[in-house]
Amino acid sequence: MTKIAVLVSGGGTNLQALLNAEKDGKIPYGQIVLVVSSRPDAYALERAEKFSKKTAVIRRKDYASAEDYDQAMLSLLKDNGIEEVILAGFLSILGQRVIAAYPKRIINIHPSLIPSFCGKGYYGLHVHEAALKRGVKVTGATVHYVNEIPDGGQIIAQKAVEILPGDTPEVLQKRVMEQAEWILLPKAAADLAERIEKEKKS
Repeated sequence: MTKIAVLVSGGGTNLQALLNAEKDGKIPYGQIVLVVSSRPDAYALERAEKFSKKTAVIRRKDYASAEDYDQAMLSLLKDNGIEEVILAGFLSILGQRVIAAYPKRIINIHPSLIPSFCGKGYYGLHVHEAALKRGVKVTGATVHYVNEIPDGGQIIAQKAVEILPGDTPEVLQKRVMEQAEWILLPKAAADLAERIEKEKKS
């Protein structure tokens, strides 16, 4: 069984989708064993505790350098035997040491069709605000592998979502979550866990 860590920063809606999928048997080769938050007040931690998941908080500002932060994160993941890492609304940047330790084993969900509205500064509602401002008719979500470039890793899966007249950033965000993010991320998590299990046996 592949041990999975989910990294969060906020409300944890994507974490909830993963927890629900695991409970429903939709991640048969993986088990979420750790939820790590960049903020101690993230509601995602409460969601994790309701499912009896181990939690931890690692704040960037508690470390003198990015290197120290990376080492703390890497030590936490290794100490818990983590084999797969899922970024689910995680707003801190993982450094090269962490990424190198998990090649093609860290995935992220981004609320647009990459390469549109992605990269530095595009997170949360900012993504949907930008899509509406630009006047695009279709948006969506993308699951991708994580590399050293924000939102720059290889694309795994995408799903389009229609933008409707009168949409606000909040309304659009909810539709993208319901129609794309909560579908794509559990599937990608399950597929990666299955691949890792096959690699262990080969």
